[in-house]
Amino acid sequence: MSSTHPKTYEPTPRRKVAFLGLGVMGYPMAGHLALAGHEVTVYNRTATKSIAWCAEYPGAAGSNYASTPALAARGADIVFSCVGNDDDLRGVTLGADGAFAGMQPGAVLVDHTTASADVARELYAAASSLGLHFVDAPVSGGQAGAQNGALTVMCGGDAAAFAVAKPVGMAFSKAFTLMGETGAGQLTKMVNQICIAGLVQGLSEAIAFGQKAGLDLHQVLDVIGKGAAQSWQLDNRGKTMVADQFDFGFAVDWMRKDLGLVLDEARRNGARLPVTALVDQFYADLQALGGQRWDTSSLIRRLR
Repeated sequence: MSSTHPKTYEPTPRRKVAFLGLGVMGYPMAGHLALAGHEVTVYNRTATKSIAWCAEYPGAAGSNYASTPALAARGADIVFSCVGNDDDLRGVTLGADGAFAGMQPGAVLVDHTTASADVARELYAAASSLGLHFVDAPVSGGQAGAQNGALTVMCGGDAAAFAVAKPVGMAFSKAFTLMGETGAGQLTKMVNQICIAGLVQGLSEAIAFGQKAGLDLHQVLDVIGKGAAQSWQLDNRGKTMVADQFDFGFAVDWMRKDLGLVLDEARRNGARLPVTALVDQFYADLQALGGQRWDTSSLIRRLR
């Protein structure tokens, strides 16, 4: 796990935990749990990732991998998951090989997948029927946030389950907040993605305009970054957008998946999202250009 800023871990009681899903986010998140002193069992659909993770953390007491989510979850106090979408989440939680089948009564599953509020409520009900707890807990901060243990986590669920999860989850987080009842974490993440979509499009138009006007964009970004136009996107993506660099960060495909969840929810609750719907189509343009894995800041490519 590469980490730009070494993490200092708050002392917490050692827990037996599982982590399901070792993608670009889950791999370092599970690593922080091991480095914080917890006993970690990992599961990944492709076992080679699990084997590589265990090789990277040989000194982590009790850390190992399992061949199914149920086996990974056996005996765990807390099971963390971070997978692709609603169906992937059902796949690692439900059924004979799913985590719920292996969890002990009273254990907590904390899901960091960006998924629908509906699936969060569905899995909360399924967990409750088995004497288990479920917290929906999508994250913001991207791959760098996961690597540096500095994610922002937005949670929905019962206060008691949240209280169990938070001290352990702070191993990979800078903020771990209960937003309300089940589904509130996912709904908060949708608000987050709406903000990002509009900000990145605005920044793209601003940079494209400045370049057409013949300005020194590095100087422009330094100046406006000290005023009301300042944002995380400007600070972290502005100069890479000027340099036409997009082979990093949060992929266009992932953003389209997230905005699809947003627009589905808006159709249900009646929210009007004209800018978000437009930017979603702009991301579809980038996919058509072959930019499925480009960073979301690649919106500027449409304007060049």
